Amino acid sequence: MPPKKVRKKRGARRRRRNLLKGSRVYLSGPMDFVASRAAEQKFGWRNRVSEFLGRLGVTVFDPWFKPGVRGFHEYGLESEKSAKGRESWSFASGKKGAKARASCSETFWPTLHIDLRMVDTSDFIICYCPTNIYSVGTPHEIILARQQRKPVLFVSPHVEFPALQHLQKHLGDKDPKGLKLLQELESQVPIKANPLGIPSLWYMPLVASDSFFDGFGFDKYRKRFRWKEIPLDANEQRHHPKRPLLPFLEKLHRRLPRKWDRRLNDFVPDDDWMLWDLRRSQ
Repeated sequence: MPPKKVRKKRGARRRRRNLLKGSRVYLSGPMDFVASRAAEQKFGWRNRVSEFLGRLGVTVFDPWFKPGVRGFHEYGLESEKSAKGRESWSFASGKKGAKARASCSETFWPTLHIDLRMVDTSDFIICYCPTNIYSVGTPHEIILARQQRKPVLFVSPHVEFPALQHLQKHLGDKDPKGLKLLQELESQVPIKANPLGIPSLWYMPLVASDSFFDGFGFDKYRKRFRWKEIPLDANEQRHHPKRPLLPFLEKLHRRLPRKWDRRLNDFVPDDDWMLWDLRRSQ
């Protein structure tokens, strides 16, 4: 056994090392059908995760703030107004309809192109997938990452609608007509709670089973980063995440995660975590 001083030095080096430094991550999640694109861009979860990982030396690809592309000015740039372009869409037959559809497709192609390129050049991705928000780009990005055996850290939050419950209670027996209209609205949307945060079934075999989280765990870090309160905070206060993402990321710079092996009935090294060490040997 090495001397005590040597053991202490080795332990200090392990605590100081940052395995994530120099790595690249893409932040995936709904953008099109969120409640407010403007609010999501300015105050959404991506802003916090970007700041958190930035301090660990990680290069963060955020689709709201795409990197510049040499020779292409503002290529694929998105804003809260980007979705308005789809208003020119048409299902009409003939040249007029074909022209309208082609115009929309060509307009949004650079966005799809650059987002998938960011996924392709990332070492891992983080995705936020609440089951109540429709999203198409997010599954595409997750599938691309998993085809390349890249880690996907998947946040599936608890989904509840406190305002809906309050409205149901308020209407009660006082306004049966209003209550019936509300029930019709629930079936038409549909409004479906997911209080346990269970991810969609298709994601379960697609994403590695050890890569699911039921929240970010923002509360622990709010004072350190001076984050202003956002709706996600209230949700995480109602349901304290049992498996929060940020503490997991904090441990990543010291030790790579392990995965569960059903055959061995034990944890084993996770070889999906391939973080390049490009330093030249001396």
